[in-house]
Amino acid sequence: MTGNKFNEFVEIVKRLRKECPWDREQTNDSIKAATIEEAYEVVEAIEKKNFEELKNELGDLLLHVVFHTIIASETQNFKINDVIDSIQEKLVRRHPHVFGEVKVSGSDEVKKNWETIKLDEGRNSVLDGIPEMLPALQRAHRLQEKAAKVGFDWEKKEDVWKKVIEEVEEMHLSEGEGNYDKLEDEIGDVFFALVNYARFLGVNPENALRRTNSKFIHRFSYVESKIKDLGKKLADSNLQEMDKYWEESKKIV
Repeated sequence: MTGNKFNEFVEIVKRLRKECPWDREQTNDSIKAATIEEAYEVVEAIEKKNFEELKNELGDLLLHVVFHTIIASETQNFKINDVIDSIQEKLVRRHPHVFGEVKVSGSDEVKKNWETIKLDEGRNSVLDGIPEMLPALQRAHRLQEKAAKVGFDWEKKEDVWKKVIEEVEEMHLSEGEGNYDKLEDEIGDVFFALVNYARFLGVNPENALRRTNSKFIHRFSYVESKIKDLGKKLADSNLQEMDKYWEESKKIV
């Protein structure tokens, strides 16, 4: 039944591609930004633990997978079966502990084997395959994870924390030097070191910063609403007044 439903869905998208003026005009390039947006909407639904929304957003993301594939098939690049064959072969190849005779002691060994297999597939570096378009914080985390899988890592989190302090001090010292490029480098080093420490604590830094962003939005919205209740605009308020409501918001959010 699932196979029939999927085939029916593919045929619907094909028909849209043929008969809808907007769909006919699209290219892989024209819809790539929307594909990224759909992926973020999936993540948002997961964070909200809204499974009805997650169901819908996964459907939107599936539409993009199928739509991209149909566009590619028109120029004889690949078809939907090629996409499915590719991922199936990859999953089997990279899980020899499931589909082969390899024995593993746990997930750490699985991840290490995964990187070794990818190098055997022809990649030049363990760091290959991390999209340059990833948000910088997330990309830093992935770079560190991949390097760590092959043993390039700190041994103790205390040493990682010392590195954070060291980078913060170097950043502070560079403030008065008048060299913007160096200051930017030093700030980047601070972020990179913090990402590394978060990784040692088992915290995903991208998730952590998204939580903080969300918290800031809710708290600042509280400040805005309180100022509005006074019949004022933010521009007519002052820092002391706004800070008062900011402290209030912390008891709520």
